[in-house]
Amino acid sequence: MRPDTDGDGQRTREQDAIIAALGPVADGIAATLGSFCEVVVHDFRRPERSVVAIAGSVTGRSVGGSMSEIGMGVLARGDEAEDRLNYVTRTSGGKLVKSSTMVLRDSAGTVFGALCVNLDITAVQQAGSLIGELAGVQAPFGVPTTTFGNDIDSVVDALVDTEQLRHSRPWNALDREERLRLFARLDADGVFAVRGAPGRVAERLGISRASAYSYLAQARNATTAEPGPDDAVPAHHEPNGERT
Repeated sequence: MRPDTDGDGQRTREQDAIIAALGPVADGIAATLGSFCEVVVHDFRRPERSVVAIAGSVTGRSVGGSMSEIGMGVLARGDEAEDRLNYVTRTSGGKLVKSSTMVLRDSAGTVFGALCVNLDITAVQQAGSLIGELAGVQAPFGVPTTTFGNDIDSVVDALVDTEQLRHSRPWNALDREERLRLFARLDADGVFAVRGAPGRVAERLGISRASAYSYLAQARNATTAEPGPDDAVPAHHEPNGERT
């Protein structure tokens, strides 16, 4: 007997319909809020090219572009992902961006995408700083830099670099436990949800692809044996060892 795939087909059609319906919604939101607004529809079923609809231009991405570190973190949490509302990041070009990321679920509760609203608040922040300076009040605050781009490799590179900076030492100076923690954090950040990511991480760290897969497997085994609040989300594997 042939396996019954009708359920999977129905779910795919439902998810496709939701994605398609959000295109005009993105256009409407961007048109209402004006030139400082960008609305992005992400399809997590294709993480390397997750941007399937975009209205406005704040982050410089286009259809076929990749998700940011924020999106990869949401993807890593799977069906446990929650909306992230009103967070502030900075682009590599210096723009201050206020964003909200709303996860998309089908009728079974499966997370398969996200609707993101990005507002360029650079001018507003500059005006507020000027007013505060004139009033004799200064309240600077640190804002993390987020990589927005059309190439997922640049996002993976940024996450690897960030994790290396946490240790303040190059890879060859890290001991085994530090190396495993680095891979565990990259896994929790959703890096290995991207096809080919172990090879990209290996290249960035200056190690072999086989070593990268070995460290990833050991890190996952360690977090499974010793669960904690920062554990990586367990992954589903394809026959080639990459996470889907």
